[in-house]
Amino acid sequence: MRGAARSTTLVSCAEGGSRVNGAPVVVGIDGSAVAANAARWAAREAARLGTGLRIVYADVTEAPLLPEIPGLHWPKEHRGHVREQVARYLDRNARSARQQAPQVSVEVACEPGFPDKVLIEESRTARAVVVGDRGFGGFTGLLAGSVAVRVATHAHTRVVVVPDVGDPPTFPVTGPVVAGVDDATSAVPVLAHAFEVAADWDAPLHVVHTWEVIGTDVRRLLSRTAADQVQEREEGFVADLLADWSPRFPDVEVHSFVAHGSPSAELLTRAKGAQLVVVGARGRGGVSGAHLGTTSHKLLHHSPCPVAVIR
Repeated sequence: MRGAARSTTLVSCAEGGSRVNGAPVVVGIDGSAVAANAARWAAREAARLGTGLRIVYADVTEAPLLPEIPGLHWPKEHRGHVREQVARYLDRNARSARQQAPQVSVEVACEPGFPDKVLIEESRTARAVVVGDRGFGGFTGLLAGSVAVRVATHAHTRVVVVPDVGDPPTFPVTGPVVAGVDDATSAVPVLAHAFEVAADWDAPLHVVHTWEVIGTDVRRLLSRTAADQVQEREEGFVADLLADWSPRFPDVEVHSFVAHGSPSAELLTRAKGAQLVVVGARGRGGVSGAHLGTTSHKLLHHSPCPVAVIR
């Protein structure tokens, strides 16, 4: 594991937030146990990267556009109460993050605005953005499919969504890293990150690729010979991909899985017992700047382990 920052800096919500030196890992939190779990995972990631951790709460009561919404008014007393509560949330999550990774420098910030917009803006200067898959308080309705999906779709860096698993919520620290690869171009950033994480965690890497035959000749689609030929071709494709990467990470144990069928179904199967699933933001035929790929979207909803969505 890389060397990590040694100091611990707490910046209260009321004081604002001076940034840690260098690009930090940013985690969005509220008062929920799920968000606290995401903060602990983010601390682990900051330790892996040797960078700082920035814990951010989005205060919707201070959102710039709120005064323009007819009939919506936040009394000063209410805003004061919110600030006090947020300060407690941030302090609690900072203490939890320090327990997870004592060597990581931690800062906290309360930023005005809506959660998705705040985190997308934070992503401009972050190594990664981490969120839980659901929450309450400042991140009301933080379900996969709402804020988490919007951040994963529009962030300027990779986004990791940590699922609500266990009671209290936790995350796996053993098992393989799983990488879902599609075409040669989109596989490059996915494999780059997956190999790096697997090397840092001393974990095996499972590379998953699926294929489907699309056409109008039903007899050809049902032909076992045709399927065997496609399977062989796709296995060769993955072998060629790994031939470029394995020499760079000789200590990573790599296994490839090539299957006919749904990529999301195969990845969800492989995610059981994994530490992390790494996928691209766009799927087959994806258009840059459009929507999150179908496979990534399904994983954010259903993966039992954290999912990293790579730009």
